[in-house]
Amino acid sequence: MQKSTGNFISHLLGGLYCYLRRCMFSVLSVGPVPSHIAFIMDGNRRYAKKKNMKEGDGHKAGFTALMSILRYCYEMGVKYVSVYAFSIDNFRRKPKEVQTLMELMQEKIEELLQQESLVNEYGVRLHFIGDLQLLTEPVRAAVEKAMRVTAHNNQRVLLICVAYTSRHEIVHAVQECCNEKWNEVQASIEAKVTNGAFARIDQSLKENGFDLLFQDPCKDYLNATKACSSVPKGEVGAGEKDGMLEHNVEKHGENDSEAEITSCNELVEMTEEMYRQGEVPFIKLVDIEKHMYMRVAPDPDILIRSSGEARLSNFLLWQTNTCPLYAPTALWPEIGLSHLVWAVLNFQRHHFYLAKKKKQF
Repeated sequence: MQKSTGNFISHLLGGLYCYLRRCMFSVLSVGPVPSHIAFIMDGNRRYAKKKNMKEGDGHKAGFTALMSILRYCYEMGVKYVSVYAFSIDNFRRKPKEVQTLMELMQEKIEELLQQESLVNEYGVRLHFIGDLQLLTEPVRAAVEKAMRVTAHNNQRVLLICVAYTSRHEIVHAVQECCNEKWNEVQASIEAKVTNGAFARIDQSLKENGFDLLFQDPCKDYLNATKACSSVPKGEVGAGEKDGMLEHNVEKHGENDSEAEITSCNELVEMTEEMYRQGEVPFIKLVDIEKHMYMRVAPDPDILIRSSGEARLSNFLLWQTNTCPLYAPTALWPEIGLSHLVWAVLNFQRHHFYLAKKKKQF
């Protein structure tokens, strides 16, 4: 009887708390509500040490805190939530600890896909952000399944950054831009030449140590054009002993060398003509941003880091130039509703200033 009464009271108080929470969110929604909140979940290991817990239990407590925070965010009307779950730098930890975290990650991903989970309740689409090839095979399979299963959800979005650092993201985006622009240059040159001239140029440069394809587009292109431009038009001879054509002079003789020099000059002339006509594509800000891992979401409005640390730790460096940082002293498993509400109130208080700053970029 007493147990039944206790369950009834607990259920009643839980319902009352949920009702009051929703009332508070209704009041907050009168002001501007952030569309994207990012979290650096710091302090799981310190929490486990503080509570004398076993290794890994601190991260389990952190996952429980994450589920609560996600519910609060989605009830408030926040559409995008990003969490820094596992940095590339974390792979430097002890192998046993890394393996434990990988197994825990796989377990929690599978929990997220259960029918009664928060993901299905709020229609959350999952995106895993980072270099997923660095993950173990079971975790990568779980990640791919989670993204595939939730691809049809469009009400809320959860971005989980694993095997991620911001510098890695920026380097990846620049590399993709270089490849894309180099393909455009190649296509433009191929459209301007006929009778296999481009193939002849490409082959000549390859024989001299340059590859016009994808190994290092920017470097190869600059080196090739510089080397070609250093050869005077029509100047050939079997006695030439230095410069990029020495090997081919010795191997093929004057006729082949003359053809190679002509090919190089053709490439230089075509490139110079493209520059004069403004046809050479340049990398712009929008080109880099469309290749960023985080292109699937707008820039964060608030960044919250637990444990009182006011550092970004290589997280969203590109996206947080006008984003306020809130760093409560609570460790991540201790984070709660009060910390989230305070961060949103602070965001609303400075919203006009922050919106003005964003327009300047």
